[in-house]
Amino acid sequence: MSLPTTAQALLDRYVASDRVAEIAKYSAENGQRLQLRNLAGALESFLLAATYRHAGGHYLVVATDKEEAAYIQNTVANLLPKKEVRLLPDSFRRPQYFEVLDPTNVLARTEAINYLTHAKSKGEIVITYPEALFEQVVAPRELTSARIEMNVGEDLDVDTIIELLVEYGFKREEFVYEPGQFSVRGGIVDIYSYGNEYPYRIELFDEEIESIRTFDPTEQRSVANVDYVSIVPNINTKFGPEQKTSIFEVLPEGTRIWMKDYQLLMDKLNECFRKAEEFAKNLTIIDDKELEQIFRDRAFIRPGEVLEDVRDKSITFFSDYKQEMPIQHVIDCRAKPQPSFNKNFDLLIRNLLENTSGGLTNYLFAGNAKQIERFYAIFQDLDAGVRFEPIPLAIHAGFIDPDLQAACYTDHQIFERYHRYRLRRGFTKDKALNLRMLRDLTPGDLVVHLDHGVGRFSGLEKLNIGGREQESVRLIYKNNDVLYVGINSLHKLSKYSGKDGTLPRLDKIGGDAWKKLKSRTKKKMKDMAGELIKLYAKRKATPGHAFPPDGYLQNELESTFIYEDTPDQEKASEATKQDMMQPHPMDRLICGDVGFGKTEIAIRAAFKAAADNKQVAVLVPTTILALQHYRTFKERLEPFGVKVDYVNRFRTTKEKNQIYKDLEEGNIDILIGTHAILSKKVKFKDLGLLVIDEEQKFGVKAKEKLRALQVNVDTLTLTATPIPRTMQFSLMNARDMSVLRTAPPNRQPIHTEVRQFNEEVIKEAIEQEVFRGGQAFFVHNRVKNLTDIIVMLRKLCPDVQFAQAHGQMDPKELEQVLMEFIDGKFDVLVCTNIIETGLDISNANTIIINNAHQFGLSDLHQLRGRVGRSNKKAYCYLIAPPISVLTPEARKRLRTLEEFSDLGSGFNIAMKDLDIRGAGN
Repeated sequence: MSLPTTAQALLDRYVASDRVAEIAKYSAENGQRLQLRNLAGALESFLLAATYRHAGGHYLVVATDKEEAAYIQNTVANLLPKKEVRLLPDSFRRPQYFEVLDPTNVLARTEAINYLTHAKSKGEIVITYPEALFEQVVAPRELTSARIEMNVGEDLDVDTIIELLVEYGFKREEFVYEPGQFSVRGGIVDIYSYGNEYPYRIELFDEEIESIRTFDPTEQRSVANVDYVSIVPNINTKFGPEQKTSIFEVLPEGTRIWMKDYQLLMDKLNECFRKAEEFAKNLTIIDDKELEQIFRDRAFIRPGEVLEDVRDKSITFFSDYKQEMPIQHVIDCRAKPQPSFNKNFDLLIRNLLENTSGGLTNYLFAGNAKQIERFYAIFQDLDAGVRFEPIPLAIHAGFIDPDLQAACYTDHQIFERYHRYRLRRGFTKDKALNLRMLRDLTPGDLVVHLDHGVGRFSGLEKLNIGGREQESVRLIYKNNDVLYVGINSLHKLSKYSGKDGTLPRLDKIGGDAWKKLKSRTKKKMKDMAGELIKLYAKRKATPGHAFPPDGYLQNELESTFIYEDTPDQEKASEATKQDMMQPHPMDRLICGDVGFGKTEIAIRAAFKAAADNKQVAVLVPTTILALQHYRTFKERLEPFGVKVDYVNRFRTTKEKNQIYKDLEEGNIDILIGTHAILSKKVKFKDLGLLVIDEEQKFGVKAKEKLRALQVNVDTLTLTATPIPRTMQFSLMNARDMSVLRTAPPNRQPIHTEVRQFNEEVIKEAIEQEVFRGGQAFFVHNRVKNLTDIIVMLRKLCPDVQFAQAHGQMDPKELEQVLMEFIDGKFDVLVCTNIIETGLDISNANTIIINNAHQFGLSDLHQLRGRVGRSNKKAYCYLIAPPISVLTPEARKRLRTLEEFSDLGSGFNIAMKDLDIRGAGN
């Protein structure tokens, strides 16, 4: 990768400037204090990159906080594409601070320390922040002595290396996907060291190491072949406090320190110290001696020790703040920040023209090339006559530098878009676990490729693709043609399943037979659907209507489900359809944790009824859930000719009247709605199935109407956390029950913790989610001061986009807000418990529930279920007063939710709810 030509020319101007030469001179002298005044935007990153280019050497940059450090790291890395610019983070997952380790952070931290302590002559650049400096690092000699070294050609005893890795704190897994894991499969040993971005794959011939390579665990693609491997253990668990020291003590000689502000650093370190004390006291550490011990155990540095560590080092302060250290030299950069244009292109054009007439060169930075095209189009449409230099590169903030006669503007500031920094996210187990399918295949097994049809599995083979070795699946087709499928395309493969005793013909690669077969099958299914609709149109509802067995259309629908059924889901689906085929009415309860696939079972049952020309009513407790279900049912069923509609308070009277008319005439197959479905105006032509989602949410009157509706209709009830009465009703065999206990593949437990109201905790939780590209919920169940909450949150997180939602909003406005949040136009939805059921947004994985002690246990579980619906780690923060002032029941509710954070905990929560209610009575 190389720097764009225009950016290279601009950076070269900085490298050759007198200012950079002056910075390089003073920063190289021991004990010198240099202050860069009147910096703006990303200018400090340009000066840092230019100084490195001019003078080389090692650099430690201490920013104000993690956000600023990440922005600087991103910009400097973009300006020096051939240089590895590293971020030294703290080890812990925030906002938990000193409680939960983050493997990705530990990896990045170990990497940075590893490279610093073994720095090459050309130098290293490491960006960090106060919280990371608060932790001491492993002394170089200790890190070196603890390495596990292995070389190609050496003998390796697998049992010995397993024992050693376990001793070093590594965990054995089937497939590695994060630091601190290893796996052993035959003659292959995979190890994910804490000192390298990618894991190592060691291949053995008997006991001899035949090859070592790094690989991408998500795609199993080789990254590079290496001659030796150096395994670094977890620096937080392997090394004791006596083996650690301040990072300033391990810096290579002559390292240049760039610091935002010394006093600011000390203030931050004191704040870390205060939080550490608070954390220790929460662990019942009250004695000063015990407090000192926990500091030693965790190797935290005391703020006063920093002054001694940096006293004789040269420091460049890139700030205008007052320094507690004497300053020998000051360089005034005279820079100004990029003006605010508020998306007003007349202002932008006027400013750019003024810059040009004043001798400034306009540089427009954009990480996306389409944004540059957009600039050209806008200026051309407005006949602006603007001159500018486009640079397809992202920087975190624009600036005007009069010394270099440069006006550097960013697209995200012009368009007022939020600019997120990018940090290494680590790997997830989603794709790694897909490899399990390969273990179930043996050479000779039949497989189906989505594009090429039926072939025969012939094992794995290594191929050299683009100079890199990659493991591929080898398939044999007709005429012994061979097809290689990369590990990253496993989603296109599936094991063949067909009639017992009947073997299919192998397809021909590039032939039309497979395409024609798919086309004919689809046409037959559509023709059969038409015949079925005509056949079932003549049938009328009778008590205990027996639905026919599955047809081809039902099979096609179920095959279009984008996820593989879990065993419980498949069993529950079959049980439901068998009930529908009986001559007596069905009454089945599907109980499964949130996100476990209950809706898909309802869709299949609804389609079975619709295919038999029976109408379906789907009753839900909230307007949002009605809207969400409508979108889901329509997306899945509309391609099969099923007419789906919905009623809730979002619909106008005119729309409702038309829906009621179409329903009575049989023009609507599936109607989804809230209590409106129970209205006297609603008349079904031929109702065959009633689906009730979260029955416990409905009142007594609603249930009386339900009983009248249910007399001769099959009924399917869905619940995530069945209340004890519902469970008891099922266990007494008053209704059949199916339980979904198995989590979908790749789901992770939702990290749940109780916190007191703390602005810093809230800020960290929101920013952590938003900065990783996700969305969050903030639940506050009081409409009257919901606006005050938003004002507070905007003050805490000024760069985050907030929206609000509550039941008293205009229906159309509420619908628009929810849809825009679903579409990702807002980062955080501040709302009441209106979202309790219904919203299914895989990108939203943090929820903060304010005054959580005022919610019931089932409500809390439902709210928590709004997150964690993808393969990303999700977080739920229960904000409540101190445990000591809560009622015993509230205390138990919160502790229960913390205790049962694992997937599939609905039953445990329900039983605990019964216990809590009993205790309350």
